[in-house]
Amino acid sequence: MTTTTPRVIAPKSLPIPKFLRNPWTARLLFPVAVIAIWYLIYFTLGSRIFVPPHRVAQFMWEEVTLTSTIRYGSVRTNLYGMLWLSIMRLFVGFAIAVVAGTIIGLAMGISKSVDAFFHDWVMAILAMPALVWGLFLGLVFGFGSSAPILTVILAGIPFVIVNVREGVRNTPKDLFDMARAFEVPRQHITRHVLLPSLMPFFFAAVRYAFSIGWKGLVIAEVFGSDAGMGWTIKFWYDAHRTQGVIGYALFIVIVTLGFERLVLEPISRRVFRWRPQLGATGVVEEAFAFEDDAVVIAPGGNL
Repeated sequence: MTTTTPRVIAPKSLPIPKFLRNPWTARLLFPVAVIAIWYLIYFTLGSRIFVPPHRVAQFMWEEVTLTSTIRYGSVRTNLYGMLWLSIMRLFVGFAIAVVAGTIIGLAMGISKSVDAFFHDWVMAILAMPALVWGLFLGLVFGFGSSAPILTVILAGIPFVIVNVREGVRNTPKDLFDMARAFEVPRQHITRHVLLPSLMPFFFAAVRYAFSIGWKGLVIAEVFGSDAGMGWTIKFWYDAHRTQGVIGYALFIVIVTLGFERLVLEPISRRVFRWRPQLGATGVVEEAFAFEDDAVVIAPGGNL
């Protein structure tokens, strides 16, 4: 007696134009959608405080071209002076957080006793909001660079530690067993087995530390500094000028995106050049990218 195997018909894909599937199109459409929603909110609220995008763009242009007549503090300080000061504070704290966090994370991933020693304290620092660090350190160290730098360190270092530790723990055990079976020296195991497996977690840690460090820096400069990007945002907040608050926040966003695109992405591509170009996202996208015609799939996976 012959039995027929039921067949499943996969659904057709949505008729999406080809240019909309391009990542660059999607990347350009996002700011357009944000500006459209921004204008919609502006005309809906009818508020004199909430400003439209073109007012913010005009303010930012005046700051960039130094045509603004605003005096920040007792000396003539412009956007570039404030931005330079904040970037220096950020990168000092960020570098310390990455180096110290990587060392502690590696030790915690390799040694159970070290993990037990640091675990609770790392979790406690991770749970502490950056606002608390900014307020506390501002009270202890007063105005200056010490409180912002320490806030960046304490805000970013737990993310580095946790990601690096998990990277060490997620290294495939089979690779270590194979290396030991072939009597591979420890330094070669570290270079060719541990570090390649650790790199995705390390780059995730760097991205987290940088973004969280920016947030911590701005908060610390708002409450514990007399200069910097955070202090300038507070300056415009006190002046009830929304375009100043939003404009300086956007300057921070631009610097963050520039660091991601111009620094992290090229380094990441170079480090991971040994991997296939098609990542996990591409594999999933290809799996769901049906043709316009329906595809008939048998239960066993055969077409």
